[in-house]
Amino acid sequence: MKKQVPSLYKVLTIAGSDTSGGAGIQADIKTITALGGYATTVITALTAQNTLGVQSVFEIPASFVGQQIDAVMTDIGTDAVKTGMLLNKDIVEMVSTKIKEYNIRHVVVDPVMISKNEKRLLSADAVNALTSKLFPLSLVVTPNIPEAEYLSGLKIKTISDAEKAAKSIYKLGPSNVLIKGGHAVKSSDMKNEGKVIDVLYDGKSFEYIEGEYIPTKNTHGTGCTYASAIATYLAKGFGLKEAVVQAKKFVTTSIRKSFNPGKGYGTLDQFGAIQFP
Repeated sequence: MKKQVPSLYKVLTIAGSDTSGGAGIQADIKTITALGGYATTVITALTAQNTLGVQSVFEIPASFVGQQIDAVMTDIGTDAVKTGMLLNKDIVEMVSTKIKEYNIRHVVVDPVMISKNEKRLLSADAVNALTSKLFPLSLVVTPNIPEAEYLSGLKIKTISDAEKAAKSIYKLGPSNVLIKGGHAVKSSDMKNEGKVIDVLYDGKSFEYIEGEYIPTKNTHGTGCTYASAIATYLAKGFGLKEAVVQAKKFVTTSIRKSFNPGKGYGTLDQFGAIQFP
């Protein structure tokens, strides 16, 4: 009798490597694996960092980033792609070219720009390439509040502000915009009775994704984990809204079970949340 092979949900993450293991490629692999996906990776940069912050960044040549993508796509393929730290204009353009070349539809773009200790992770000239070339290829972009403010030119303190920013970012070309409310939680109505509210916009209407607010410094890798979880649920066949809802649950549980291996910002425990489908 032929052995039944379980469905293989393939997710490609294109991001930087984090020596602390809390964010970037490392967080992505843990998230995808915890959710039952198969993670393939393309590394865009090597970082020297720990829980206190990023000390140094080593760029990977854009041509080699392209070769990594080719290696994955010509053999394994993928059901979804998540992009994180892309660092410079050449890498953004290479990634955009390859996504078009391989006709990848489920693209989740986490527009990683600045680290927690304010180390720039995306050069100024790369921002225009990101918005003009990669955003139009994405199913959803997932900026946090500082990133959404940068991209829209608007200050975000309330849900209404987030809605305006989402509309502005949507004009840059993504099919959907998800503005994450965590950074505004202490100073705005984006925290409602202990809930963090994320705003999802599809160009026509808004959805409000709620999650528990957990007061902790152990939030390193939250954005990476969220975007990777969305990509994994998309790979498994979920619609976007349900993928976001399930990913939000996964992130919330991962934060609730977080820990601190060092002296600074602690990290999420993705394997503490594997009870979700």
